[in-house]
Amino acid sequence: MGDSTVTTLDGRRAAEASPVGQTAGAGRLRRLRAPRRPRLWFEILLIAVSYATYSLVRNAVPEQKAEALRNADWIWRLEGQLGAAFEESVNHAVNSVTWLVVGMNYYYATLHFVVTLGVLVWLYRRHPGRYAATRLVLFVTTGFALVGFYLFPLAPPRLMNGQNFVDTVLVHQTWGSMASGDLKNVSNQYAAMPSMHIGWSLWCGITLFALATVPWARVLGLLYPVATLVVIVATANHFWLDAVGGVVCLAVGYGVAYAWYGRRPSALPRHIPDATARAPEQPPAAPERVPVQKQV
Repeated sequence: MGDSTVTTLDGRRAAEASPVGQTAGAGRLRRLRAPRRPRLWFEILLIAVSYATYSLVRNAVPEQKAEALRNADWIWRLEGQLGAAFEESVNHAVNSVTWLVVGMNYYYATLHFVVTLGVLVWLYRRHPGRYAATRLVLFVTTGFALVGFYLFPLAPPRLMNGQNFVDTVLVHQTWGSMASGDLKNVSNQYAAMPSMHIGWSLWCGITLFALATVPWARVLGLLYPVATLVVIVATANHFWLDAVGGVVCLAVGYGVAYAWYGRRPSALPRHIPDATARAPEQPPAAPERVPVQKQV
């Protein structure tokens, strides 16, 4: 009994180490990497659970107010040393135009979710072969951002001490920030680095620019992250360096997707061939004739 067990294990190890075993392993890996047709119910459930988990983890991270304010002062000084501490000037300029700043407040509160979900739906319907890889980029980007929220708590400019930033939501009594007004008690106010407004909007922009076929959609893809950068700075919700952090997270997301699929998401086939489709049946071959010998 013992000898047969050893023989079986040795044979299994030999098979796995053999070229045939390695080929089988490579085949399994290729099947795992191969794009699959997304299933609607699974995608809805996955997105809902993932965002709920993201929100819970993000808001469960200790706020660490004192450290977050110190980090904000450090960022502000660093930007000053770089000669690029322009957030306060932009904030004051936009705040003087009521209709503009109110529009930016609502932009900040809504488009972050609406546009991202819209692009996901568009990918699901029009580019099913590229959907999973592109969705992986978004998920890895968001997961990596959670690490930043934990390791580097950061107060947004509008919450800094000793500065003259305007909290545009409070001043204009609009709904536009999860960390202002009545919503501040259910959201982590010190999770500004990295900016997922930039991470998600740049993901949307790159996806639209790479895959859209109509020119105006590609132009919107380019303009959307730029407009988002202006909004997050003008409403004093982020430093511009927070946007850099969002870009870094997105780069990690694309790197993981490239490592897994072996190419950029946009380079994958647009459609997935139907694996259940049968090849056309061939007509049955004519029976082979057997020569008959004549009897003498």
